[in-house]
Amino acid sequence: MTEDATGQAVRVVIVGGGFAGFTCARRLCKTFARARRDIEIVLVDPHDYMLYTPLLPDVAGGLIDPRFVTVPLADALPKVRLVVAQVESVDLLGRTITVRGEHHPSREIGWDRLVLTPGSVTRLFDVPGLHEHARGLKTVAEALYLREQLLHQLEAAEHDDDPRVRQARRTVVVVGASYAGTELIAQLRALADAYADRRGLERAQVRFLLLDTAERVMPEVGTRLGDKVLEVLRARGIEIRLQTSLRSVAADHVVLTDGTKVSTHTVAWVTGVTGAPLLSSLGLPLERGRLVVDADLRVPGFPEVFTGGDAAAVPDLTKNGKAITPPTAQHAIRQGKALARNVAAGLGLGTSKPYKHRDMGLVVDLGPGFAVANPLGIRLSGLAAKAVTRAYHTYAVPRGVNRWAITLTYLTNTVVPRPLTRLGLVSPEESSFAASEGIGHEAS
Repeated sequence: MTEDATGQAVRVVIVGGGFAGFTCARRLCKTFARARRDIEIVLVDPHDYMLYTPLLPDVAGGLIDPRFVTVPLADALPKVRLVVAQVESVDLLGRTITVRGEHHPSREIGWDRLVLTPGSVTRLFDVPGLHEHARGLKTVAEALYLREQLLHQLEAAEHDDDPRVRQARRTVVVVGASYAGTELIAQLRALADAYADRRGLERAQVRFLLLDTAERVMPEVGTRLGDKVLEVLRARGIEIRLQTSLRSVAADHVVLTDGTKVSTHTVAWVTGVTGAPLLSSLGLPLERGRLVVDADLRVPGFPEVFTGGDAAAVPDLTKNGKAITPPTAQHAIRQGKALARNVAAGLGLGTSKPYKHRDMGLVVDLGPGFAVANPLGIRLSGLAAKAVTRAYHTYAVPRGVNRWAITLTYLTNTVVPRPLTRLGLVSPEESSFAASEGIGHEAS
């Protein structure tokens, strides 16, 4: 075991096993192994898996089994000491973190290098009823709940004699017309269409409403592709109201900011993310809820502390550092590699470099037969974009077994309708923002 100047074993602690933390841990293992340096790597996360969040809309739409979008950390990182626990506090001066697990009381873990990658949670606002009656799309619990909730409401509507209540059960409201929100509503629409076709129901009887305060749908992909997305969503019977959001949410209706009351029992809030609640407890500068960080991903004033991914406000050097990189999986994976390189450099292996990226574009799956993508600036839509999108996601999942399972699912789905079985796996309490993402009311 490599030791520091005091004779103690050198330990790198990584907080968070998402894209950035997972990639950092895996790259550090390879770097230390090549250099024959026996340095302990500890990964702390409340879950024993890494979640491939870009495919959560497919889980919500009943297309992909949730097991296929989770990568077991113990299998993928066999040389890393995994601590399945919640980080309660971080002592930057004392170089310790305090963790608490489901099966053990609070305890301290010391560190020589600390990598803070706790990720992000859904960004909430002070909308009455939002915490209680809406759901996000950041966890498996939330994705499964949205699927089960939609099927439950569609089934209940068939036995309801009151036409107003029946229509409320057949109405879905999704807030957020960025890529996550559009993917979600497209997959839920496909699930509802499959249900309608098999139950002899007209597809138009299930109403979908997409809201956003922006002036355009999916501004990330540009005007041309954004207009195409708008056209496709509307062709599928999805109502879109821009420059509109929620004023309040109740168990059986929402009130929009323009005063319109919409009766519904299913509300998804997919309006973007902010840094994990842990970050606000550190006493460090934040920008948009994310830790302010230098270009080399170090926390200013603490050269042994690094951060990246959704938790970090990383200066975008392609824009002269006047903006920060967006919280996407693409950046988190790249920053995970940069974190590993710079942490290793601080331990005498290689040289540290600032994080600078080349934008590879976005891929957005919009349900059966359609997607949009702009890989390397090339604008694609339709089946060509669909092929690129599915190929990218399949390749990006960091485990061969998962890639194989996802590929088989996509192939099977071309000839077999998606399943409609409602299993009741997740309760409303388990899928709440507080339980699934750890967001309290004070976070809004």
